[in-house]
Amino acid sequence: MAALEYLANHQVMTLSVAASGRVWAAAVFYVNSDFALYFLSAGHTRHARYITENPWAAAAIQEDYQDWREIKGIQLEGPVSQLSGAERREAIALYGRKYPFVAAAVGAIAAALEKVNWYRLDPSRLYYIDNSQGFGHREEVLL
Repeated sequence: MAALEYLANHQVMTLSVAASGRVWAAAVFYVNSDFALYFLSAGHTRHARYITENPWAAAAIQEDYQDWREIKGIQLEGPVSQLSGAERREAIALYGRKYPFVAAAVGAIAAALEKVNWYRLDPSRLYYIDNSQGFGHREEVLL
């Protein structure tokens, strides 16, 4: 499936969150397992604080294109949950396989990674965009 292949071959999603009438977007590295997206963030960041208040997010994954006819990407929305226990360990292991620098982290970086929050974004709606099939072409992926 093109959408899963796209997710697996990209690294950064722009996460959009809202709370108390305000919105915020942040670029985060992610790893996916099927359509579930895992990412990490320090609890003091604005997007982590907003997730605590309103655990719903939207995200976009795309490249920086020069020609609109080449645009491909993912748009999605869904609930976000903070991970703990076995699910947190599983997310860390998945992340380490995609990003070997995380698995190899030592010293201050390793200590910082132990303190961050790990999250799971479960899309309730997901669209795969592919302008090579026509301007504004997008297909909803039934989850």
